[in-house]
Amino acid sequence: MAILSEVKKLGQQIWLDNLSRSLVQSGQLAAFLTNGVSGVTSNPAIFQKAFSGDALYTPEIAALKAQGKNAKEIYETLAIADVQAACDVCRTEFDSTGGKTGFVSLEVSPELSRDAAGTIAEAKRLHAAINRPNAMIKVPATDEGLVALTELVASGICVNLTLLFSREQTKKAYAAYVAGLEKLAANGGDVSKIQVVASFFISRVDNALDATLPEKLQGKIAISLAKAAYQDWADFFAADKFAALAAKGANKVSLLWASTGVKNPAYPDTLYVDSLIGEHTVNTVPDATLNAFIDHGTVALTLPENTTEALANIAEVSQLGVDLETLATRLQDDGLKQFEEAFAKLLAPLA
Repeated sequence: MAILSEVKKLGQQIWLDNLSRSLVQSGQLAAFLTNGVSGVTSNPAIFQKAFSGDALYTPEIAALKAQGKNAKEIYETLAIADVQAACDVCRTEFDSTGGKTGFVSLEVSPELSRDAAGTIAEAKRLHAAINRPNAMIKVPATDEGLVALTELVASGICVNLTLLFSREQTKKAYAAYVAGLEKLAANGGDVSKIQVVASFFISRVDNALDATLPEKLQGKIAISLAKAAYQDWADFFAADKFAALAAKGANKVSLLWASTGVKNPAYPDTLYVDSLIGEHTVNTVPDATLNAFIDHGTVALTLPENTTEALANIAEVSQLGVDLETLATRLQDDGLKQFEEAFAKLLAPLA
């Protein structure tokens, strides 16, 4: 697995987009960390798969039902324990980098995606319950989620802002993050302790667009958007607006590439890993993609390359009549719906 260490040397973290009790207790997660994985992400779909397919949960689910716990209480009891255990496995990574890496994410209920106050309250409650310095609370990047991001950062909580699909959405996320840092600093807080990742979803963009595009653009727009978003990121955090916070030790947001397993079997299975390696970024990958990359991935600093070509691809798509911001809103709505459905499916057998 030396390939993961090579990616780390180029400034990118590889996270595992999976979490289960067996993954932790078998030692597999620790092995991944030893070989270069730097963190873990979870979501309702991941936990639904874990609860239904991992026999290690069965006795505790039965015991919690016998205690009269409702479905959401059972879910939170199990999920918080798993995140705590994963945080403990990742703690050495976290400590070795001064709190820059080694994070584990837990998502607020998808039912709160349009409820800023509810998201803030649940995020604070989950953060306190996990009680680990390397826990991140995952919040969707809706307008309400951006309000929550500002408040959570101001409260000293690290955040994984998820379901971003466009450059404009990411720019709004950066502004909300800075607003939170400014409030934290004004209240005497330590801005250097805050880490935020902005999760930009990749394969879903190509999956939505490819059928409508000429062949020469198929499989290229998601990567082109990522390259353009990376340039936007560099411009934003080099500007004077962030300089005063940087002088106080504030960290830049890290762009995180999510949904990096290919959905089109015609594409190389490591396409969205090989093509998106860049400094100060994260790529969270499912097991199959991680194993494929370890087996036959290619390590090179690819993200900053060919930005001019990427911008030309984006312009050509726009000339074809595709409004990428409208598409981003639709994909975000679809993603929220999928997480809500997965959450409902997760809760049903726990009732």
